[in-house]
Amino acid sequence: MSIASFVDTPATQPISLAVSGGPWQRIYRQLLEEPVPGHALARSFIEECLHEAQHLPCDLPPTVQALPAWSVQHSQAVSAEYATYLAGRKSGEGRRYFTGHAHALHFLRSVAPTKLVDGAWLYGTLPHWRDNRLYPLVRTYLEELGDGVAAQNHVCLYRRLLATQGCDDLGELDDALYRQGAIQLALGLLTEDYLPEVIGYNLGYEQLPLHLLITAFELNELGIDPYYFQLHVTIDNSASGHAAKAVQSVLENLPRVGDTEAFYRRVMRGYCLNELGVGSTAVIESFDLERELLQALERKRSVASQMHSDYCRIEGRTVNQWLADDNGMAGFLDALQRHGWIRRDRDPANSRFWRLVQGEGASMFGVFSPYERHLLHDWIAGDWRQDSPQNPFRRRHPTAIAQLPSTAHQRGELDRERRDLLVQLNRLDASQREVRLIELQAPAHHASTAGLAATRTFAALAQQAR
Repeated sequence: MSIASFVDTPATQPISLAVSGGPWQRIYRQLLEEPVPGHALARSFIEECLHEAQHLPCDLPPTVQALPAWSVQHSQAVSAEYATYLAGRKSGEGRRYFTGHAHALHFLRSVAPTKLVDGAWLYGTLPHWRDNRLYPLVRTYLEELGDGVAAQNHVCLYRRLLATQGCDDLGELDDALYRQGAIQLALGLLTEDYLPEVIGYNLGYEQLPLHLLITAFELNELGIDPYYFQLHVTIDNSASGHAAKAVQSVLENLPRVGDTEAFYRRVMRGYCLNELGVGSTAVIESFDLERELLQALERKRSVASQMHSDYCRIEGRTVNQWLADDNGMAGFLDALQRHGWIRRDRDPANSRFWRLVQGEGASMFGVFSPYERHLLHDWIAGDWRQDSPQNPFRRRHPTAIAQLPSTAHQRGELDRERRDLLVQLNRLDASQREVRLIELQAPAHHASTAGLAATRTFAALAQQAR
């Protein structure tokens, strides 16, 4: 097998995360940067989480033999609920989740810490790919990595989604949003000692949720590429997809000698880890447009308070004076409305302040990120936005992410990492090469040029050996 035949490159650079943050973000970053099996921090963190999870209600059936029927029934219930949702939309009901484009982008940013480590809980199964009991979990992980194809690698896809929507700067996210991702990273480093919990977590995560279907539908309505979410709808099916493999993994790993009930209790404990942290629907329900806008303006205020001339005065105060006031952003917006600079519940194009931000000759063009402009646009539009174009800044067709061209034939410096990897692998013996390939498939690396090439090589090796 030629390693060089499995070449591809990632579609975009890593997303910018905040340099510092709360305790869960620090755990998240440390586990991402130090993918050491049996990591001491991962162990203490997951023990705390498991202690909390064991007190949560669990909807798994009382016996492991009932799991296949339970999974099918879950899928059927979600399908029925989604059919009800679609019927309501067809009869004229509004969107259930997203009030506007800014709301949707807020959701995409908020769930990014979890989506950017998609599949991480299964990383620790890779060294056990020869074990038939664990191979379904290995296949699930490799499929999360797109088998090394950037256009199917889930982290690459999510990076592209954020980048095309102009919301790939993830600074200032709430610390609680990093907890689920930290759990996934910790489990991926603890497979040797926490296999039942890993299997249980995987069982819960891979069951198709209703919110995934609704999210894909409403993102598409808003002109935001839903491909990442649609891919999970199809790949997580209960007939032959990840949901089915998750049930299969529980059954195949049941101890033939030993305490089966104790094993299943640990599976249940791992399953309940899915309930910790901030879930997708909670993120959606927590959105407050004006609060998010004021927070965005506050971030700008700290760097722009002396950047304006004294030519324009609003209620006797210069813009610099307004921006110098630590509590002045809400008052500043009120003053702009009183003096006609902002006309709410109308087309934002009718507001002088919006024309300074967006449009031909806008004197403040580039001051606000696309996400921040969406916040401002939707806040000004108010009730009017229900009848306005869904995405006033759209640049790509909704399916653009899936159609991004391949970059497999790059040369020169753009291809150096792949070439260096080939040289490195050819210097190693078979066992060392396998270890190195697994290292490059860690959550922090698999979406890189070398990580994608390593995944393709490893996936081909595993497939040939079956």
